[in-house]
Amino acid sequence: MRVGFWGHVILAITTLVAPASVFGQFQPPTSEELSMTAEPKAPGAAAIYLYREETTDDNLHFHTFFARIKVLTEKGKELATVEVPYSRNSVEIKDIKARTIHADGTVIPLNVKPTDLVERKGQGSQINRIVFTMPNVEVGSILEYRWSMRYDDNSLSSPNWDLQQKFFVRNAHYSFLPYKYMGDVTNSHGDVASKLLYSTMLPATTKIVHDKNSDRYTLDTSDILALPEDDYMPPIGSLMEQVQFYYTPYVSKDEFWKKEGERWSKDMDHFANPSKGLREAAATIIAPADSEMVKAQKLYDAVMALDNTDYSRRKSSAEMKHLHLKEIKDAEDVWKQKSGSSDEIALLYIAMARAAGLRAHAFAVCNRDRELFNPYFLSMGQLDDVLAVVSIADKDTVVDPGTKFAPFGQLDWRHALTDGLRQSDKEAIFGRTPAVPYKDALTSRTADVTIAADGTVSGIVRFLMNGPEALMWRHRAIENDEAEVKKQFNEHMRDFVPEGVNAEFDHFIGLNDYKSFLMGSVKLSGNMGTVTGKRVFLPGVFFESRAKHPFVAEEKRSTPVDMEYANTIQDEVTYHVPDSFSVESAPPDTSIPWAGRALFSMKSEATGNSITMHRTLVRGFTLLPAADYPTLRDFYQKIATADNQQLVLKAAPPAPAKSTGGN
Repeated sequence: MRVGFWGHVILAITTLVAPASVFGQFQPPTSEELSMTAEPKAPGAAAIYLYREETTDDNLHFHTFFARIKVLTEKGKELATVEVPYSRNSVEIKDIKARTIHADGTVIPLNVKPTDLVERKGQGSQINRIVFTMPNVEVGSILEYRWSMRYDDNSLSSPNWDLQQKFFVRNAHYSFLPYKYMGDVTNSHGDVASKLLYSTMLPATTKIVHDKNSDRYTLDTSDILALPEDDYMPPIGSLMEQVQFYYTPYVSKDEFWKKEGERWSKDMDHFANPSKGLREAAATIIAPADSEMVKAQKLYDAVMALDNTDYSRRKSSAEMKHLHLKEIKDAEDVWKQKSGSSDEIALLYIAMARAAGLRAHAFAVCNRDRELFNPYFLSMGQLDDVLAVVSIADKDTVVDPGTKFAPFGQLDWRHALTDGLRQSDKEAIFGRTPAVPYKDALTSRTADVTIAADGTVSGIVRFLMNGPEALMWRHRAIENDEAEVKKQFNEHMRDFVPEGVNAEFDHFIGLNDYKSFLMGSVKLSGNMGTVTGKRVFLPGVFFESRAKHPFVAEEKRSTPVDMEYANTIQDEVTYHVPDSFSVESAPPDTSIPWAGRALFSMKSEATGNSITMHRTLVRGFTLLPAADYPTLRDFYQKIATADNQQLVLKAAPPAPAKSTGGN
């Protein structure tokens, strides 16, 4: 019997799929459930789960799922559409039953056959999605549905219980019956996986119960809070209450990571073998007199120039055959074909560095946009991408050759300040990548704006970007044609320029030169400000006049703050005012420090008929605990106040009429 290492499909499914007590009958609703209009323990909830139940039996090879939902507002009606992803190759969804119960007790059964859609299809695999919509759903309705999932007799699927959902859960029951003959279980490597372990992220009061007579694991819980929906959160899937089971050959977390780390490191070394061919290739790129740093950078540029198929397109089997190319098995194949995936190119860089005599190691990390690494969850599947660690003058530098256009020594923000498993000279160890420094994430915006007496404006904005912002636009230019990129940048600009001003993107400079700043040019036109009598009121801060300042409207917060990366924003806006106007008042010079974390400053300079506004925001932090939220919010409230000030122009009084004289 083999553990299903299509497990990621099953794990993803079991968060949505699973069971009702061996498919008992639907439960009659109580009078309280029919009449309820709100849940006191979840104020303002659009809907709640009255009950959820998931059951997994690895002896019978099935999961079952049951849910009873109360719809409380119009928004809650979104739960009327149910989607169940599954692996078409090894799983069958069966016995779907559903009904809607109105507040008066009227029952409307589901009598339409669910739709079976193809989600994605690849060589030897197909992911489908069962979709059905509950009938005649109203505010006040109770929705009930259930189904079973039958999977292949030769596979097992230890469950993943996600207790927290998008909506509040009153009561839930989870049950798992492991396979009886675990001595017959093997994993994808052929190891006997005869032990069962589980990892949890649960409140202290929530316990898993193991009945040794039946060997069943159960969990009963109630009043589970909905998943938070705060802005700037870390990946919520890594923070929610959950349980994961594993069939494994290991007896502990430490043994798992030691053994799996050894296996992973050996695989990395096998692929990144500095073969004779690669040594010869490296010798044509570097010179004997080059320093270690120069060697590392030259080799980086060489592999960065290859076709990264994660950004273009991997060749099909037919194309490979037509071009007389074989399947890539090691780094030398990548070099010969001048093409490879992100991970393959990263491993090629490691092989080339080793071939040049440099110390280089692989570093597998979580994509921080997707999840946070948790060593208590025993899955190598947490590790998404491969980076390289090259040792220069005995100092480790983490580089990102698998990310197209990432400069040497700068990481895609999703690979920065994240954890994973890295090679060392002795063994695989846990490690964390460095953060993106605020100096390496600069956006400079310079605007030259001419204002007419009636408030119409014309001008130009020049952008200068490096770091994550520049990388994002370079990637968008790979994925889209020029017209689409222009459209997207215009939409981006609309969030920053004042109301009434049109921003028309012109062009980028340096799109393919990842070593340089990315420059952009935008033409301005339209109307800005308010004209009242002899005065014109203009936004004091051009680029932030209608920005949505984060955290200002949110008084309290219980989740950590993740702002993706530290950065620096520098604005310089010069207003040219008509000769007939003068500057009556401008926002005062302002400095708002947050010691060790951030700094905001604003000042103005008037020269003749021009006034230049300078604004700088330096944010040196990326992650903050919820305990720091009051100070964070206070800092951004002060910035919002400063940004909402106005620049006031006043019309000069008309010159007195000249006397013509006379008798």
